[in-house]
Amino acid sequence: MGNNSKLVEVVFKGERRAIYRNRAELSIDEGNWVVVEADRGEDFGRVSLVGSLVKLKRGKGDAKGIVRKAQEKDLDMQKANLQKEEDAYKVCREKIKHYNLDMKLVEVEMQFDGSKITFYFTAAQRVDFRELVKDLASVYRTRIELRQIGVRDEAKRVSGFGVCGRKQCCSAFLNEFEQITTQMAKDQQISLNPSKISGNCGRLLCCLRYEEEMYQTVFKEFPPIESTLIIKGKDGKDKQGILTFINIFKDVGQVRFTDGTDEWLTPEELAKGIVKNEKQ
Repeated sequence: MGNNSKLVEVVFKGERRAIYRNRAELSIDEGNWVVVEADRGEDFGRVSLVGSLVKLKRGKGDAKGIVRKAQEKDLDMQKANLQKEEDAYKVCREKIKHYNLDMKLVEVEMQFDGSKITFYFTAAQRVDFRELVKDLASVYRTRIELRQIGVRDEAKRVSGFGVCGRKQCCSAFLNEFEQITTQMAKDQQISLNPSKISGNCGRLLCCLRYEEEMYQTVFKEFPPIESTLIIKGKDGKDKQGILTFINIFKDVGQVRFTDGTDEWLTPEELAKGIVKNEKQ
């Protein structure tokens, strides 16, 4: 059964996503192909989300509208566009070599109605591609846009799988990138081995942000990591140790004592010790 939700999320090539208004109240389901309004003309994409959840993802500004559900002729036209994109990719790569430009072509995306072709590339620094644009415009007789993107955007467009075995978050659902820091990995007591905390883009894993708030909340119940504690043992004698690890799932902290023994203690038990924070 179709859904005539007023707001619909549509995903395009390279996992580019945007919210559109279903002004004509078309019966649309997730997975349907649709033709939508573009800045100049029309574009083609697949419905990725309908219903109330779309409102939570909507950004600022008025959303463009859905023109129609894709018809057979639209699907044929999109298939032809995909072939044109492959050809344009080869042509552009040859011209980049011709002009000896220090840039890496990532992907080519043609607007559905052919009114614009976008060439996505990465480069270590700014590139003067004015002659390249003129050359491409003379070949394709349409609007040409060269867009420089970062390595995270490149990974999103190319797509792939993360160390978790699932599709990359950036390709699956993220609309924008947020700042990720090594402090987040430290907070979550993860080894700072680059191969363990980096994604396919070579940058820090986006998922480090997901649980950061929870870790911060739980850690407030414990003394800081590496704090020196004096805990009274079962024999009634004081034992000195260092808080080395916090298990947020079991809500206990590991204390390593000077005699070489370890003990797991609750926040309440740790609070009974005399805390000397070595970081202060």
